[in-house]
Amino acid sequence: MSEERLRRVRDRVRSFPDFPVPGVLFRDISPLLKDPAAFRTLIDLLEDHLRVSHPKIDFIAGLDSRGFLIGPPLAQRLGIGFVLIRKKGKLPGPTESISYALEYGKAELEIQSDAVEAGQKVVIVDDLLATGGTMYAACELVKRLKAEVLECLVIIELKLLKGSEKLKSIPFYSLLQYD
Repeated sequence: MSEERLRRVRDRVRSFPDFPVPGVLFRDISPLLKDPAAFRTLIDLLEDHLRVSHPKIDFIAGLDSRGFLIGPPLAQRLGIGFVLIRKKGKLPGPTESISYALEYGKAELEIQSDAVEAGQKVVIVDDLLATGGTMYAACELVKRLKAEVLECLVIIELKLLKGSEKLKSIPFYSLLQYD
């Protein structure tokens, strides 16, 4: 991975102190999405990583909602399908759901019961990994459908929050890391 390409992506992430609450430094990918060249570079870097690390993937699963922004173009590049993992009550038909703890309460995620089949290989994507609770819950949903989680993939990892430790033995990759 070239430092120049990585810098092109990193330069399009901006920080907002005290958002959404005091003491939080929010990492915003909006400028990255607005810049077609930087966004293309992002997808190039993620595609390169997946082609080398996992030559056989059946689906990309994206987390509601920013995982929906990077997952479909990445899946299209790889010639595979995209699966939605959404907040409770947003998907039609039979679903599997899971409750999990957040820093400030509880939440629920769902996946359609027929989204993946037993034995299929899935990479789960999102924009950012903080404490890891949402990503871990998404992994558990995919496993309930008896599919294999090959990797959790994010643009940004907040290292101080140690979210990757919550994923335990699930492979994890972040393009950018911040303390």
